[in-house]
Amino acid sequence: MRLGAVTPGAVIKGILGLQLGMAGLLFGADLLNGWQGLSFAPAAPRIETPVRPGDQTRRYRPGDMPTGPANRPFPAPTDMPERLMFESLERNGVAVLRATGAIAPGDGARFAKWLDEAGTQPGLVLLNSPGGSVGDALEIGRTLRAAGIDTGLTAGDICLSACPYVLAGGVNRTVDAEAYVGVHQHYFDENMVQPAFMAVEDIQRGQGRVMAFLAEMGIDPLVMQHALVTPPDEIYILLPEELTLYRIVTGTKEG
Repeated sequence: MRLGAVTPGAVIKGILGLQLGMAGLLFGADLLNGWQGLSFAPAAPRIETPVRPGDQTRRYRPGDMPTGPANRPFPAPTDMPERLMFESLERNGVAVLRATGAIAPGDGARFAKWLDEAGTQPGLVLLNSPGGSVGDALEIGRTLRAAGIDTGLTAGDICLSACPYVLAGGVNRTVDAEAYVGVHQHYFDENMVQPAFMAVEDIQRGQGRVMAFLAEMGIDPLVMQHALVTPPDEIYILLPEELTLYRIVTGTKEG
């Protein structure tokens, strides 16, 4: 063997070493963030704390959400369902669907089936969700757009994490001034055993899917700049002017 020749074994060892190094960096960053969350970093305010420009990051705990004003048009759920619950009703002469709860895996197919079997197709879907499965949120958003259905939030409702992608699917989109729309970083793959570089690829691929979806729905993908810098345990609450700027809403008040 010539001096300095690179053997296949050396290449494999080098790749494994690089993967371990990247994994160590990711683990170290997570550990540091964990310690900061426990003791060193100040806790973010509760979500119902009023926001103003430059002060829009709030605590994100799906089990600790606001109930909204006393005169809200729909009662606030004391506990968010673990998956979307659908309730048909009529409001102002329009068939309305209330979709409440976390977006669980499989809810995209459940919603498409519900819509297909519904006697009367709703003209409006009102959302109240802390988020959940990104893939299912994108699926529901596309189903809504294909069916020509509007989306909205009433006073006190929340649409956080993956939920804004459902909101984006509406043909017309309205958000009450006392509702909350927020974004943050997402997890795109639950496989935590894979090599670090593959985890990074999954995140990049997932972000690409989200940005392509937003552009498809007519939303400015630049809204993702706020999501990418907000950790999963916090949420960036969008101001009314930002909802308009990024074309998330086509109106300012739910009708």
